[in-house]
Formats: sequence, C-alpha cells, structure tokens
Amino acid sequence: MAGWVGSRSYAPSGYNEIGHEPLNTNREEIAMQHERQFYIDGAWVDPVELRLLDVVDPSTEEAFTQIAVGSAADVDRAVAAAKAAFPAFSLSSRAERLDLLRSILAEYNKRRPDIAAALSQEMGAPLKFALERQSATGTGHLERMISTLEDYQFAYMQGRTQIVREPIGVVGMITPWNWPINQIVCKVAPAIAAGCTMVLKPSEVAPLNAIIWSEIMHAAGVPKGVYNMVQGEGAVVGAAMSAHPDIDMMSFTGSTRAGILVAQASAVTVKRVAQELGGKSANILLPDADFRSAVTKGVLGMMGNSGQSCNAPTRMFVPADHHDEAKAYAKAAAESLVVGDVNDPRSNLGPVVSEAQFNKIQRLIQAGIDEGAEVVTGGPGRPDGLNRGFFVRPTVFAGVRNDMTIAREEIFGPVLAILPYADEEEAIRLANDTVYGLAAYVQSSDLEHARRVAARMRAGNVYLNYPAGDTAAPFGGYKQSGNGREYAHWGLEEFLEIKGTVGYEAA
Repeated sequence: MAGWVGSRSYAPSGYNEIGHEPLNTNREEIAMQHERQFYIDGAWVDPVELRLLDVVDPSTEEAFTQIAVGSAADVDRAVAAAKAAFPAFSLSSRAERLDLLRSILAEYNKRRPDIAAALSQEMGAPLKFALERQSATGTGHLERMISTLEDYQFAYMQGRTQIVREPIGVVGMITPWNWPINQIVCKVAPAIAAGCTMVLKPSEVAPLNAIIWSEIMHAAGVPKGVYNMVQGEGAVVGAAMSAHPDIDMMSFTGSTRAGILVAQASAVTVKRVAQELGGKSANILLPDADFRSAVTKGVLGMMGNSGQSCNAPTRMFVPADHHDEAKAYAKAAAESLVVGDVNDPRSNLGPVVSEAQFNKIQRLIQAGIDEGAEVVTGGPGRPDGLNRGFFVRPTVFAGVRNDMTIAREEIFGPVLAILPYADEEEAIRLANDTVYGLAAYVQSSDLEHARRVAARMRAGNVYLNYPAGDTAAPFGGYKQSGNGREYAHWGLEEFLEIKGTVGYEAA
C-alpha cells in the first residue's frame, strides 16, 4: 500500500517539506452528517438498501460510529452519474480545471484539522502525526497537481500528425486505510486535471476522512457527477466497480492479493488498471556508511505510521562485520519510541489499524522467533502498560536470513529485520530477491557509490541517504508491487489516452 515513512528529519517519500505551519487542533469527535449516505451526482443520497458497518477505534477496540455500505446497485447509480458528466467535463478548459483544483485546495486546507482528527480516531495515527504528516499529504498533492497542470502539454505536432492526450473516461478508484487521504488526493486530483469523471470507494476500515473529502468536493463546486463516492466492502463495491462495463479504468491501491482480484475482474472489459500494491523494501547500508546515523534513521523511518507504509524499509542489510554494531543502534532507536495515547504529543506510534492486522503481526513475530531470528528488542504482545487497543511492541530482529518468513512477507507493522551480508554483490542479490519492487534504500558516505548500487536495484523508487521527499518523483513499483505511476505528471498521464490524428496538417 502506498504511504510515507519517516521522522521529521527522514522523509524518503514524505511530505514534511511542504512548508505549511502545523495547525493547532484538539482531537474532538467530528460531527458527521453523512455516515449513512453516499455522494452521487452532486448530492448526498441514501443507499438503495441500508446496510451498516461498524467503524472501530483501534485505540479502544470499540465501535464509535457506523457507515452505510453499498451494493452493486449503488455502484450503478454512481457510474451512471459519472458517465453522464463525462462529455461536458472532458471538454472543460485547462483554466476551468485549474480554478476547480484551486478551489478544492482552499476548502481542503480549511478542513485539515477535521481530517486529522478523523484519521487519528479511525486508523490510530497520533494526532500530531495525523495533522502534520497524514493530512499534509493532501495539501502537497493538490499544490503539485496545480503546478503540473499549469504547464502540461496535452497536444503537439509530430510531422503532419497531431498527438493529443485526452481523458480516458470514467475512472473507478479504490483506496486503502494506511495513508487514506494521501491516496484519495493523489488519484482524484490528477483525474480532475485530466478531465476524467470518477467513482471512489474508500477503505471501509478508515472511511470518515473520505466523507470529509466528499464534503470538501461539494463545497468547492465540483460539477454534478464528476466526483462520486460509494462506501463499501471490496468484495462487493470494489468487485462491482472492477467489472462494470461503463468504467474505463481502475486505479487501485492495496494489497497484492486484492490487486490481483481487481485486475482479473477488470480484464473482462479490457479496462486499464493502474495498481500500487505491496512492498518489502530493502535498505542496504554499505560499509562506508555512518552506521549510527544510518541505522537510527532507518529504524525510526521504518516504524513511522506504526510500520504501516508500503514503502517502509523493512529489510536492513548490514555488512556482517557491522552486525553487532547495527543491533545496538537499532535497539536504542526502537526503544526510544513511545507507543501510546494518540492524544499525547509525546507518543510516536499509535495502534495498528485493526484486530486482524494486530493478529497478523503477532503471528509473524512468532514466526520470526520460531525460525531462529534473534529478538533484539520488542517481541509478541502489547507494550507494557497498554492492556487494550491494537498496540504493537516496536520489534527488531537480527541474524535474519532472506528465506525466513519475516524477510519474505509484508508484515505491515513496526517490525524490522536486520540481515547480515558478506559483500556488496550478495547484498544486491538478496535485496532484489523478493516478489516485490516498490522501493529500495541505499546508505553510503560516497554518493557515487550509492548511485551505482541504486542503478542495480529492481524497484520503482530508490532513496539515497534518506533524502527529503519529492512529490514530483514518480511513485510506483516493479514486479508484484504493481504497475503505473502516481504523483505529478506521472500520475496525470495515468488518466490520459493518446490519440494520433494523421494528416492534421496538409502536406
């Protein structure tokens, strides 16, 4: 799943450099008016048949509200609205779409405290993190898409042929729970910039931020039918969207398993599918790295967002003769993290998102122990003093082999594997020995050395020496981490078709 990892000084694909001052807010219950409705054709509407689903606060393990979940009939209504709106919106001018994006940005910034509070409660992000990192991603992507659209070349001549990029049509969007508003904005913003219409299915695990986003879209004056939102479960709403004959493209972010199902259902209508899926990213510390800094930043970055980032550097490769040194630095870094109350500004990590996720992480921690990895710190169970909530102990394993379960499976929790290597060739070979290819990380005091290693990594993004984030960089992966790219003009082009008009100019 897409996301951002890092601390204030470490943002490999992050958004802490946007330049906005943190907003002051209190985490209060957001007065929601639309939990039991969907946003279709410019209005809040009741579902065809009311069916409710609990939304659980992972800090308390208790449901705090319910949302309506949709059916194929609700999808049909939303798709019909998007299809009807497409002819006019596809012909809107660049200036009109820029005005619309600027209006969305203004409304979004007004609601950032509400989004942060909702994210903190529904997916367990510490409030400070939800405000300064999670909600900041929306601002960053909107600003970047506005600047991208201002200069983007939709048409050019190639000899006597005109080459035009046109909106692909009606887009179905399925977004995850780990960086929810990030993934909503980095799909919706470029689709609007392209002139597409759309139907969004946000994660049913973290749905409230999508309701606020839909309120933002309404307040910004998005034309009727251009943007539609149906809540629901992937097996019902997501499946109906993927197979729908009037949806021209599916944009999906989530697990590789679910991505395969979306692609299979979409294949029947031969629609375009863009996917950002799982990851198991390698972090190679070369022998000339500053190990105190490289290990510490790697641990803190990997464990940010409670380890729930698809591009988190979860496999740390260190030279065998630096293994003990790396263990000591990793232990200190992990034990410096405060897991606790999401309202407490001292908390670095909140709970993981759900009981299912908690149980999966516990199973994989136990697998690491059973297969002989060394527990440097952490381990099974909750941190001391936390008796309820899906809180996980920050865990570091050392002496890990690349064939162990904890080195192969995406854990999606604050669990780091340290793998010793004999030489650089072995490090590169082991780093690439994975079904995933979303991100890779290389640490070296010699930038040219790091570049040479980066050139051999089979990953869509390679981050050298923990750089600041760049919302203009393409985001996406190789292999089972998906296909297509998001962010800036890379994301815009995912929603465009190419047309060649031959003989556009006379000979």
